[in-house]
Amino acid sequence: MAYVLRRSDGAVGDSGGSSTSIRINPESNEIEVIHNSKPLVGYVIRVGSVTARSYQAQDWWQTSMITDIIEDKDSFVRFKTLNSEYTWEII
Repeated sequence: MAYVLRRSDGAVGDSGGSSTSIRINPESNEIEVIHNSKPLVGYVIRVGSVTARSYQAQDWWQTSMITDIIEDKDSFVRFKTLNSEYTWEII
């Protein structure tokens, strides 16, 4: 299974075996990490390599905070962040 993250303009993104949602819990100020996660409002999503790749420009791509889920299907999500729109899917 591989995850794919693409910005709506197609200019940036990444794919790989890791999809992780991350946020700082406002109550405890601790970092919350959800592995193999779909995009979630209030979190950033990071998609890419499970382990570091050799000779690559990047190992993963991470969005800014997700503000809105536009479309959510089993293996496809279209969503907005603070400054962009993305698609995330499982292939």
